Amino acid sequence: MNAIIDAAVDHSRTVLSLLLLTLIAGTISFITIPKESDPDVDIPIIYVSMNHEGISPEDAERLLVRPMEQELRSIEGIKEMRSTASEGHASVLMEFDAGFDADQAMIDVREKVDLVKPELPGDTDEPTVNEVNVSLFPVIIVTLAGDVPERTLLKLARDLQDELEGLPGVLSADIAGNREEVLEVLIDPARLESYQVSYDQLLSAVSRNNQLVAAGALDTGSGRFSVKVPGLFETPEDVLELPIKVHGDGVVTVRDITTVRSTFKDATSFARINGRPGVALEVKKRIGENVIETIADVRRVVDASAAQWPAGLEVAFIQDKSTQIENMLTDLQNNILSAVLLVMIVVVAALGLRTAGLVGLAIPSSFLFGILVLDSLGFTVNIVVLFALILSVGMLVDGAIVVTEYADRKMAEGLHRRDAYALAAKRMAWPIIASTATTLAAFMPLVFWPGIVGEFMKFLPITLIVTLTGSLLMALIFVPTLGARVGKVGASDPATMAGLAASESGDVRDLPGFTGLYARMLHKLVRRPIYVVFAAIAMLVGVQVLFANFGKGVEFFPAVEPEQLLVHVHARGNMSTVEKDNLVREVEREVLRIDGIKTVYARTGSVGQGDETAEDVVGTIFIEPADWDRRAPASHIEEEIRQRTAHLAGIIVEPREPDVGPPTGKDIQIELRSRYPDRLDPVVRLIRGKLDSMPELLDVEDGRPLPGIEWELQVDRTQAGRFGADILTVGNAVQLVTNGIKIGEYRPDSADEEVDIRARFPMGWRNIEQLDQLRVPTAYGQIPISNFVTRQPAPKTGTVKR
Repeated sequence: MNAIIDAAVDHSRTVLSLLLLTLIAGTISFITIPKESDPDVDIPIIYVSMNHEGISPEDAERLLVRPMEQELRSIEGIKEMRSTASEGHASVLMEFDAGFDADQAMIDVREKVDLVKPELPGDTDEPTVNEVNVSLFPVIIVTLAGDVPERTLLKLARDLQDELEGLPGVLSADIAGNREEVLEVLIDPARLESYQVSYDQLLSAVSRNNQLVAAGALDTGSGRFSVKVPGLFETPEDVLELPIKVHGDGVVTVRDITTVRSTFKDATSFARINGRPGVALEVKKRIGENVIETIADVRRVVDASAAQWPAGLEVAFIQDKSTQIENMLTDLQNNILSAVLLVMIVVVAALGLRTAGLVGLAIPSSFLFGILVLDSLGFTVNIVVLFALILSVGMLVDGAIVVTEYADRKMAEGLHRRDAYALAAKRMAWPIIASTATTLAAFMPLVFWPGIVGEFMKFLPITLIVTLTGSLLMALIFVPTLGARVGKVGASDPATMAGLAASESGDVRDLPGFTGLYARMLHKLVRRPIYVVFAAIAMLVGVQVLFANFGKGVEFFPAVEPEQLLVHVHARGNMSTVEKDNLVREVEREVLRIDGIKTVYARTGSVGQGDETAEDVVGTIFIEPADWDRRAPASHIEEEIRQRTAHLAGIIVEPREPDVGPPTGKDIQIELRSRYPDRLDPVVRLIRGKLDSMPELLDVEDGRPLPGIEWELQVDRTQAGRFGADILTVGNAVQLVTNGIKIGEYRPDSADEEVDIRARFPMGWRNIEQLDQLRVPTAYGQIPISNFVTRQPAPKTGTVKR
């Protein structure tokens, strides 16, 4: 170590040039390093999502979940697999061991999904493989609300979505409150009978005449000509003019027996902003991109587009994480400046102005060195890194103070500044290294902290390690080199320095002032080590006893004023989407009356696939409160929400704060399993009753199926066979009353994606009674399905979890 210090002092220009280069590079890294709120943590969860419109939970479990589970369970590293089958959807969620290779896991899952695809039903949508990552949560939500037609609102939102997704830092901009377009072919049953046309003829005609025909090319020897057979629908008019039946010179077209209209699929969710209908674009950034720059680009694009929108359309930005990050960066800079100022005051008083300048330089230099290393490692500046930097402020100057103080003493003895700083660095090298090593040893085990929390918190020890390493280099290399060139003899109090120098050959207890008092006290304590040890043990035990009796407990992340609040609206029963939305509206109206709230964003329906939201949540309200110093505490707002909504019958309102740090769910989670699902209900009911009776517990929920009924149509296959009917015939007829039969797709010029063509009965014919009056085409003509179908109620099957 001595040789390194001597080489640094001898080659001071090179070392100082290296210091200057480090400061410049660190400053550039601090400006350009990606900044985000939460760390880029690979949460060890991957889920496969499968959609099949109209499929029952039992069929989804048998036909979608089980084949997928059979293949996925062979993937190495899976800690737990959980599957969910609900109406129209199924998902398989895999939890891997923490620290897993996310890229390889995604590759393995996709390979297994490709193997399962041929086994899935033909009408099942393409399975999607999704990963869960904190960095993939929305960084800002752009809301569009106003009294404009729904189609206009969605058109503007989709145009804005295309522009936002074209930004380099934006991964996706998902539209909430969006409804897919559909071309509805509304069949008039009375006209079908009058024209003696079966719906099978209609469906077959539409399907067979909407085909892509690759006719090829014709080579005549004198030339080569492409041959085209245009067969795809391009406009609704193409469907209306389609012939269905020919009788003599008469032609029955689709126009004669149906009404074709371009509309939207039945609403399964609604979105409102501050009580007004709207849509929201949830913008997610790419991993590793700068949040502040990305959100600035998003705002710029939105402002440019909004200038061309119709009057009455309001644009708002909620959950803007750039504001939070900018505040954290400002706090960091203020803390650094405050720390430097305080250190300068203390060191100036003790060692003098010039020496204090050398010590004060160690703080920003160590920070910039740490940022430079983090940037080179591909890390980002996030809340954990900022916390670690603030935590390290008081530990960065210890080594520099020791070296400069010793060098000042030697200069007071007459030693040249070059020799004094070189001697100070060499003499104090190992004590400083040992002191820094003990500090690093305290944080080093945190690098190996297991689980998701460990992945989240590993940035803290890594940041401290690189920053303290930078302070060690400053204390032993750069400060001595700089001091050897600019150090000043007698920078501190000459009398104090002379006394310290004399103490090396005399008695340190003779020193005046605080130093002498400390030396005399220490001399007495050293002569009575037993008392000191007992005092230390008593203090250790006393602190534990006091904390156990008067402490406030332990929590992983301290409770701070949140940037947003969530309100889950729970309701149970067979409710339509409109009925659910009416319940959410009632809660929303009460929330809007509360002071201190900037934005209220309400969503009815599912919040998203793969989430852990309870099954009875019919809607979620996202609240953006005003700044913490301009409103009541969040706990008061939550309590006011509970009080204002206590009179609403049939619903449970659950206000809550988002998780701070990695998502962990509710504080207490109880899981029950059984090979016999019917035995779980009474046990869950028993446990739920006990938990509800405990006043210490709040917002208890369970995963039992929602109460309600479903209608089962039992087909007598023998009787149906006598009429020449079968299950498919009955199923197609029933679909005309429910979601409609998908008979094809077309891509109009106004749409970016293919639009489904669905045949169904008009609204007046879509009811329970119509199920008994349906007629199906057979060899004997139109036969009522009541001849061989029995309709009976059955308990509703909720989500099937495995």
